[in-house]
Amino acid sequence: MTASDASKKSGAASRSASNTSTLAGYEGCADDYAETTAPKPEAGDQPALVELLKAVEPGNCLLEIGSGPGWDADWLEERGLAVRRTDGAESFVHFQASRGRNAERLDVIRDPLGGPYDGVLALYVLQHVERGVLPAVLEKIAQALRDDGAFLFSIREGEGETVEIGSKGNEYYVAQWQRSELVSVLAALGLGLFWSHSFEGSEGRWLIALFRKGAPE
Repeated sequence: MTASDASKKSGAASRSASNTSTLAGYEGCADDYAETTAPKPEAGDQPALVELLKAVEPGNCLLEIGSGPGWDADWLEERGLAVRRTDGAESFVHFQASRGRNAERLDVIRDPLGGPYDGVLALYVLQHVERGVLPAVLEKIAQALRDDGAFLFSIREGEGETVEIGSKGNEYYVAQWQRSELVSVLAALGLGLFWSHSFEGSEGRWLIALFRKGAPE
């Protein structure tokens, strides 16, 4: 999930903005977010998901953190993967139920992740985890992966923390990371970089990266 309705930024995170306040902001915008991010057939396949398919096999089980409306899970399941859909916002769990999909509420910071999984997918969600907390979350993800399991995620590239203000006045906490920082953190957890891509989005620069457990750095 991203705060796609963000209208302002501040240079440093306010004391009130956190993962918790960010989740509260998403509780009221599931329908709008789903409409904004709905798949567009003319856009073709997502390169990051195509790379994930190279690392996992049909029938493999994936954990999706921050499933949102469930569009990525739909795409992966259509190609033979089993996806455990989870999100920290109850509104997205209900949205997916309304379209006949089973999703669970899961707080990636506080809840056990289960597993082991053949892969973990966390696109446009981990930027909302506080910088001081993310290394522990990444450790939980590494522990939830099988040997040679794949981890695909995205993060905002940069330094420090920021707050984005949504159109309804909600605060969305955003942590920014350098690619080299994350490679180092994940290498210490036994995950090596397999593929990465950076691009400029409407909200800033993004890094999407695929790591493999047990792969060389």
